[in-house]
Amino acid sequence: MKRFAVKALTTAMLLSLTACSSSSSTAATTAASGGTLEDGTYTATAAGLNDDVEVSVTVEGGKITAAEVTSNSETPGIGAPLLDKDGNVCTAGGLSPIQLIPQEVVEQQTLAVDNVTGATITSYAVKTAIGDCIEQAGGNLDEWKANEYKPEAYTDASADIVVVGGGGAGLAAAITAAQQGKNVIIVEKAGEIGGDTLVCGAIYNCPDEELQSQVTMTEPVKATIEAALATTSDDPEKQAVLEEMQAAVQTQWDEYLASGRTDLFDSKEWYALQTWLGGDMVANPELVKVLTYNAYDGLLWIEDLGMEFDDQIAQGAGSLWQRTHTSTMDMGTGFLSTYANQLASYSDNITLYVEATAEELVMTDGRVTGVKCLDNHNETEFTVTGTDGVILTTGGFSANGSMIQEYNTSGKWPDLSDTATTNRFSASQGDGISMAVAVGASLTDMDQIQLLYLGNLQDGTLTKYPPRDVNGVDQLIFINKNGERFVREDGRRDEICLAILQQPDAMFYMLESGDGSGYVDITDPDWRSADGFTFQYLVDNGYVVYDDTLAGLAEKLGMDADTLQATVDTFNASVDSGEDEFGRTLFSTKLENGPWVATARQACIHHTMGGVTIDTEAHVLDADGNIIEGLYAAGEVTGGIHGGNRLGGNAVVDTVVFGKLAGDTCVAEAE
Repeated sequence: MKRFAVKALTTAMLLSLTACSSSSSTAATTAASGGTLEDGTYTATAAGLNDDVEVSVTVEGGKITAAEVTSNSETPGIGAPLLDKDGNVCTAGGLSPIQLIPQEVVEQQTLAVDNVTGATITSYAVKTAIGDCIEQAGGNLDEWKANEYKPEAYTDASADIVVVGGGGAGLAAAITAAQQGKNVIIVEKAGEIGGDTLVCGAIYNCPDEELQSQVTMTEPVKATIEAALATTSDDPEKQAVLEEMQAAVQTQWDEYLASGRTDLFDSKEWYALQTWLGGDMVANPELVKVLTYNAYDGLLWIEDLGMEFDDQIAQGAGSLWQRTHTSTMDMGTGFLSTYANQLASYSDNITLYVEATAEELVMTDGRVTGVKCLDNHNETEFTVTGTDGVILTTGGFSANGSMIQEYNTSGKWPDLSDTATTNRFSASQGDGISMAVAVGASLTDMDQIQLLYLGNLQDGTLTKYPPRDVNGVDQLIFINKNGERFVREDGRRDEICLAILQQPDAMFYMLESGDGSGYVDITDPDWRSADGFTFQYLVDNGYVVYDDTLAGLAEKLGMDADTLQATVDTFNASVDSGEDEFGRTLFSTKLENGPWVATARQACIHHTMGGVTIDTEAHVLDADGNIIEGLYAAGEVTGGIHGGNRLGGNAVVDTVVFGKLAGDTCVAEAE
């Protein structure tokens, strides 16, 4: 059996995952490998990534006839199965170790099966727990580990289009091409689709007149537009672009003011101007326009695929405007399950190769025609050919320490060698950038690196925080270990992170109360964190601290209660006046009532804005600005779109808009 291809995951294989006998007989027999096993049903646990993984193993006739993970808290789509909005298990994007490893152990009667790439800790946990059960049954663990199993090796293959990388941008590109009748092979080095899109904050920016009509525009928010329209640049080229973009917005803004409207103003032109200014006018303005002008159509496209968003607009962390659409599902599971279901629908057109590491782009007569790959399990090489082209969607380099050190030259950040990343190690190594450079691609904005302040203190990942912390910035404040505010909470990500790095121990707390429209009773058994954990889990594992009173919370945090109270009182006065000492513009909620919840966070490397140079049709360009024939790129592997500071909520827009664009361009040029 091979870990790939939506067409290879049969119903019979899936049924074997949940087959579990209730037999408890004690007749002793001999297994095919691993010594004498005593019939019965055994259970064991082992530490996974998030919590214990519990396994049940049934032995009959001296063989393991069923193995099942009966309890786990692993990350959906990585360690645990990916579910869609209806609770159905998605299998078209690959199998998690909780699904795959028990299945292989039963089928092969060996514990020597490979880990699922990208989910190593969970893989070890499942095998350790199964091994415990084998020993309980009297088996020799060394013998059960001796009979190594390798799935069938990959061989050379071809399709119309090859997509390198199975994250958000790659899936958007592949599905777009399949919708137009093209055959596509997706090459993904992990054991499952997802990349960093799976662990993102699940927010998507775009103007939305219907939802924004429900938002009242305040004077401080109006001042944001006035300031942007008054901005100038000493660089003549940038000033010319700025004046052009400002003129379009000024006309719209004047019309808005003359109309007497009170709802939130927005337009694709204002979104573009704010994105370009938010990135310090570093980005290519034409790429910015592609992103922002096509964002709403991208939203409609992915909603048509089945994606669902909340019915209220918000301002995501660092997004700078209330145009953020939030997934109804935890983290990026909504996007990935939507895409996985499309892979199943287009199974005649799309073949997914997981556990396949792309190593080198193939050039034939000056054109990129394919990619040389390594089979992760068999360590054999094979080539996948794309007769129409290759689309590179391998992500950024935020988890590659040496690349971060090499390119951290902008002067914005201190040494980042000891800084954690919010991203997945397997998904953010910059390998696609290196492959593109090897065939002559130029690079853009490689020194532009973004930190995000939502990393937990334990491993830096974007996990285990209350939902309001990512999209309810109007209903919380940031405090340091002394109980003092130190930055505007609705500001730019880089400014917030730089301020955090100056605080005691370079950390802070997000403080929220039992007030506001975003509050959900923490005692409600249905309360879940942004990634699906119960409130008690967060408390027990040190991710949050809470108390019914502010003074009680101060004591638990080791803060002076009077200082913390004064901080809250000063902020509440700002809500009343609309004027804030740090320049905050969003004031919807006074913090007055318990329970009080503090979530400890740190600034972590989150996004690399630099990458291969592309044009407005997603072609990859060389150092002279010429198109490298047959090569397209989308997502975080590219540069030039976000500039010096990516707005929160723009990354997923990037994957959808430019992923679709790359697919459309490749298809159109093959006609």
